Amino acid sequence: MIEDRELLERWERELLTSDRTSLEKKFHILDAMWEEAILLRALPPSQPLEGIDVDLRIARVINSVQGAPGQNGAPA
Repeated sequence: MIEDRELLERWERELLTSDRTSLEKKFHILDAMWEEAILLRALPPSQPLEGIDVDLRIARVINSVQGAPGQNGAPA
């Protein structure tokens, strides 16, 4: 649980403004991580739809909350 939300938000803003990594480099890192996951046999999942019922239930609950991001004019 986050105890000091203001500290976290300040840290996130600083991280976003200090990151000078190019988009091309970020995609290269993503591709390398994807390849490693395949080599470790973590991807693709053997049963891609396993657990989707839980994901759908969680999504319904989140989307039903009044004032959720993107709902009823609340900022996304």
